Amino acid sequence: MGLNKRKVIKPSLMMNFMEDMENKLIRAFIAIDFPDEVVKEIARVQEVLGKRQFTGKMTEPENLHLTLKFFGEIDEEKLKSIRKELKKIKFEKFEARLAEAGTFSHRGNPSIVWIKVGGKGIFELQEAVDEAMLKCGFGKEKRFMSHLSIARVKYVKVPREFVEYVRNLGVKELKWEVKEFRLMKSELNPMGPNYTVVEEFSSS
Repeated sequence: MGLNKRKVIKPSLMMNFMEDMENKLIRAFIAIDFPDEVVKEIARVQEVLGKRQFTGKMTEPENLHLTLKFFGEIDEEKLKSIRKELKKIKFEKFEARLAEAGTFSHRGNPSIVWIKVGGKGIFELQEAVDEAMLKCGFGKEKRFMSHLSIARVKYVKVPREFVEYVRNLGVKELKWEVKEFRLMKSELNPMGPNYTVVEEFSSS
């Protein structure tokens, strides 16, 4: 009696299968973009920040945005349900503004440099997004911080002095009108993330 032979999947075929599975997942999030004058001000602040020596990377101007909700990796069906619920959100246009700069730290070492984005309407819109996304199986954000990351920091020689320097960057309090928000997808590549608009949702 011969032995039952199991089908052996070649490693190359298995890798292709795994890649195909991964390609079906979409890295998605909801965000607010900034007008040109705001992006120019952020770029100016980044230039001032760059005068302080540190190891890290500035956020590219085309990648600047305020994230309202991050989904992580989702499939096409989940994306469809998200788009359906987002279309139901009704909101009025509102004023937003740039505020102070600051840092997030890990074990006493700065890791992110950010600029706060103020405006009551931002928090109201984020809450509306959170409520809508409950129907899609996503929980509410535990602590929403209205900020945009302008640099990632790997190393600074004197953390305390760097943190103080960031606090005094002197961000201009520019104001602008927010009329829409966007569902975005992110594709990672060796040069960094590439963001694409999936759909835009406008104020009523």
